[in-house]
Amino acid sequence: MEQIVRVHRVREDGRADVFLVRESACSGDCHKCSGCGAQKETMIVTADNPIRAEVGDFVTVSSDTGTVMKAILAVYLVPLVLFFAGFALGMGMGWSGPLMGGLGFGLGLAFAVWFDRHTAKQGETVYTITGYAPGQGRA
Repeated sequence: MEQIVRVHRVREDGRADVFLVRESACSGDCHKCSGCGAQKETMIVTADNPIRAEVGDFVTVSSDTGTVMKAILAVYLVPLVLFFAGFALGMGMGWSGPLMGGLGFGLGLAFAVWFDRHTAKQGETVYTITGYAPGQGRA
C-alpha cells in the first residue's frame, strides 16, 4: 500500500514521523456509494527515511505487506478460527457449543492484544518513505 503523506518530524535516529490518513475499509470513495458516514482518522506514524526527507516534505510511504498481513491474521483470523474450534469441540464433547465458542473467541482476542503489545515493544517499523510525492518535491 502506498500513500502520500507529510513529514511531521525527523527523529535523531534518521526515521521520520509522518501524518498518515487511515481510510475506512471502503477506501473513502463515498461518491461511488452515496456515502456511509465513515470517518478518516489522521495518525502520526514512524517511517524509515532512507531519502532523508525533511519536516514539511510531501513524500510517498509504503507499508511492509508481511507485517500488515501478520496483524490481519492475529486480529481477525485467529479469534474466528478459535471460535469455530471451540464451538465444534463443545458440541462434540456434549458441552455448550456457544459457550465454548465464546471462550475460544475470547482467547483469540487475548492473543490479538498480546500480539499488538509484542509488536509495539519490538519497535518494528511498518512504513518506509520511498520517494517524494509526484509534483511535490521538497517543501
